[in-house]
Amino acid sequence: MAIKRYKPTSNGVRNMTVVKYKDYLTTDKPFKALVKGKKNQSGRNSFGRITSRFRGGGRKRNYRQIDFKFDKFDIPAKIETVEYDPYRSAFISLVVYRDGERRYIVSPKNAKVGDTFIVSEEADIKVGNRMKLRNIPVGTFVYLVEIQPGAGAKLARSAGNAIEVAALDGNKVHLKMPSSEVRKVSADAYATIGEASNPDHKLVNIGKAGKSRYLGRRPKVRGSAMNPVDHPYGGGEGRQGIGMRRLKSKWGKPTGKGQKTRRPKKYSNDNIVRRRKVGKRK
Repeated sequence: MAIKRYKPTSNGVRNMTVVKYKDYLTTDKPFKALVKGKKNQSGRNSFGRITSRFRGGGRKRNYRQIDFKFDKFDIPAKIETVEYDPYRSAFISLVVYRDGERRYIVSPKNAKVGDTFIVSEEADIKVGNRMKLRNIPVGTFVYLVEIQPGAGAKLARSAGNAIEVAALDGNKVHLKMPSSEVRKVSADAYATIGEASNPDHKLVNIGKAGKSRYLGRRPKVRGSAMNPVDHPYGGGEGRQGIGMRRLKSKWGKPTGKGQKTRRPKKYSNDNIVRRRKVGKRK
């Protein structure tokens, strides 16, 4: 386990842990041609309205342009570097294709400089290779999975994530998601063999409030500490409970404790074979 634990020299670093990046990364300088600036939206959408609360501030970051489409078919590629990306939890790799083009991809677990892969329908079942789901054996774990063919990877992109190919059903493939949900995806969609890098990410203990601020996370206020006008849990003298049987969001929608939160008429409901298990006994 490549986790570093700090000595308790102060309350700020007591129990703080970090990933030992030196064991994985090969450079700290990104490939300049694939880097651009990105404005910090602070949780706001294109209309300027907050859609994700308690976000803002943090360090300035450069955005690495990641290839999620993998539209270079039947051209072998080799990993040149393994790097850190401030915009995602998994590591990224700079790869060079045989025709000389360089791109950034999300690294597979245990990726090393010199490893090769190919995007092809006729590819071998090897970690890093990318092919159509219909050609991948049942029981194989994959990541960077497309939902619609050619639309680019949408599923299993974060650190340590992997999806199990559960069954082939005509023109659909059943996938068992990390959440335990089983859903159908087009058999012509592409996926990468293996799992996303940096599985130790979930073991990291941030340790102090200041580190959250570096990451752009602002303090989160409990609903029961608010006024009644601001949250359904608000109000009361002193410290009060939430005052209701079922949990609600700030807008009165059901949340947590096994309650169903999916919209009854969502477009993708027909593709859900088995809904995810919620709660502690997942």
